Amino acid sequence: MQMDSLKVYCDLVETESFTKAAQINHVTQSAVSQQISALERTFKSLLVERSKKQFRLTREGQVLYDYSKEILQTYATLDSRLQELKDIISGTIRLATVYSIGLHILPPRLKQYMQSYPTVNLHVEYRRSNQVYEDVVSNVVDLGLVAYPTRNAELEIVSLGKDPLVVICHPQHPLARHTNLKVKALEGQNMVGFERDIPTRKAVDRILREAHVGVKHVMEFDNVETVKRAVEIDSGIAIVPQSSILQEVQNQTLASANLENGKFFRPLAAIYKRTRVLSPAMKQFLAFLKADL
Repeated sequence: MQMDSLKVYCDLVETESFTKAAQINHVTQSAVSQQISALERTFKSLLVERSKKQFRLTREGQVLYDYSKEILQTYATLDSRLQELKDIISGTIRLATVYSIGLHILPPRLKQYMQSYPTVNLHVEYRRSNQVYEDVVSNVVDLGLVAYPTRNAELEIVSLGKDPLVVICHPQHPLARHTNLKVKALEGQNMVGFERDIPTRKAVDRILREAHVGVKHVMEFDNVETVKRAVEIDSGIAIVPQSSILQEVQNQTLASANLENGKFFRPLAAIYKRTRVLSPAMKQFLAFLKADL
């Protein structure tokens, strides 16, 4: 029996999915099934009740899971400690990030980190906010980058600073001549927004609601890039993170204005599973992000 088999087993238990367990461990579903069967032969016990309707552990399966988690955590702590003693920064970091952070804030930090630690392999996936949380909790990734972090008993949250929210519009729009705007100035405007379940949309709705400002939502999208494209063709105005529109403002395809009457920003954070042992590579990566964001 190998440590890899115990990890595959724990990933299967936590995701309740042979497909996800295979994805996490970069093996086929058949390989996951074979490793579970091998564990059952080793312990002469049925571990998982296989059913199309539900995933359920046997009593023996639960005991194996509990002890396997302890073994894996002890091994991870040992490996991390030995790397620290040898001053080794290497390995793989699996990262999930929301689009706006991944496309506009992360790239220069990734470049700096990879130049400093070339033996670390960084694998980045771009996901919607709710999917980032799911991937972190189910161990599909090691770290997640999100805005407006949501507290979760299973997660640790590392604050990474704040990103101002600004109003954007077409350069010929009447609001384009202003560098600062009161929220009241948005009354009655056509608004291009994010979909309602996206944290930034919820924050924008709260800003407008608290200022008693009504707008006309004409378009809704699931990412900031599409929102910007719609504003560029003068479909309406939008409130977006400042970091996401620097290039467009420089190229004069968009105009932006700061919001007065308050400090409007989105908090940024890294998240990871509370039970995860951070490798030296992950610790250094978080240090890079905290230093620069």
